[in-house]
Amino acid sequence: MLAYILTALAAYLLGSIPTGFLVARAKGIDIRAVGSGNIGATNAMRVLGKPAGIAVLLLDAAKGYAAVYFGAYIFRSFLRQLYPFTFYSGPTPDSIEHFAILAGIFAVLGHNYTCWLKFKGGKGIATTAGVYLALAPWPLLIALAVFILALLLTRYVSVGSISGAVALVAAVWFLPPHNLFLGIVTTALGALAIYKHKSNIQRLLAGTENRLGKKSEAK
Repeated sequence: MLAYILTALAAYLLGSIPTGFLVARAKGIDIRAVGSGNIGATNAMRVLGKPAGIAVLLLDAAKGYAAVYFGAYIFRSFLRQLYPFTFYSGPTPDSIEHFAILAGIFAVLGHNYTCWLKFKGGKGIATTAGVYLALAPWPLLIALAVFILALLLTRYVSVGSISGAVALVAAVWFLPPHNLFLGIVTTALGALAIYKHKSNIQRLLAGTENRLGKKSEAK
């Protein structure tokens, strides 16, 4: 139980690093006060430009990937050294996977609800992509293809993100190997991603959502 708690805490803290906020602050801008007010890569790209936006995207994804790797291997091995009798037989494949999935969940939660910004964060799309690059790369590839297609057809990043989230859930459930725990977690994360886009959905319905390439105005 202690190992799970410490893994979840470490992954949350890693995911909670507000990269978009920090990159914008380095340029003298509070990204929460401009554009959509979101600290994620899309708003960073619109407000700060493509290089900064791409940097935020990659860093957010790296947080998710690193959390899974850390939870599955480094941290687990470290605990085995601390408690050699508890982990005498070594971590089983199932236990490693559970640690990895747990780390992925809390990395996304850390990004979405960062403790450094009063528990207000991003939407978790890039961080989720990093998590699934480590956990389930083939479903992620399908989700990425759906994201790109939806983005090209509509030029709405939000539509691409929501479509990709739905595709990721479907791919995890239908592609082998079938993992019940991962399927449930992916469904929950997909629902969370859609929920985090509720303001985008409202703007889409109102016809006021910004299309790709259009700069956001300050609030």
